[in-house]
Amino acid sequence: MTIHHLLEENSIANKFVAQLRDTSVQNDRLRFRRNIERLGEILGYELSKSLSYQQQNITTPLGKSKINLLQEEIVVCSILRAGLPLHTGLLNYFDDAENSFISAYRHHPDNDENFEILVEYLASPSLEGKILLLADPMLATGSSFVNVMGALKTMGKPKAIHLVSVIAAREGINYVSREFPENSHLWIATIDEELDEKGYIVPGLGDAGDLCFGSKLQH
Repeated sequence: MTIHHLLEENSIANKFVAQLRDTSVQNDRLRFRRNIERLGEILGYELSKSLSYQQQNITTPLGKSKINLLQEEIVVCSILRAGLPLHTGLLNYFDDAENSFISAYRHHPDNDENFEILVEYLASPSLEGKILLLADPMLATGSSFVNVMGALKTMGKPKAIHLVSVIAAREGINYVSREFPENSHLWIATIDEELDEKGYIVPGLGDAGDLCFGSKLQH
């Protein structure tokens, strides 16, 4: 898997990541969602450079103009619910893309710190021969991405897989790198080194889904 780490170089994306992490800012849900959306746009732009293009002729009022345009069929798939703002950011740029939605959540069967990832809902077009952008803002253990990809196998084999996330733990990156095809890509804004005993990214930013949409009852 090829890792594309956005914050290896300084850019305006630093500001959006800082505000996502900042406890004095992140409780503004509208700004929190918008910052994830903006990072989705930036990551989508960087990702677009790796795709295939073909020259086309465009008719202007005064003549013809040649320009290279994207030739790939794109499917943007977000992991509910935290993936929705990231999905929107990607869709702002890949506005012709098809859309897929899948649920994945941490289930604590014994009401302790141990959990399993459950996938219960899937709505998707065919993925056969298409470019799959799989969006989830937090890549902690990597189990959500792996379990979701397992569920998506019934939808066909993508031409290429691009994981898109905002913050990842090194352990999760290592796990998805082992489990996904070698020619897959991870587009990540920033990388943290640790997971705590509950499997949350440290320093991370907390629960992205709750910060986007409000707290939920636990399963």
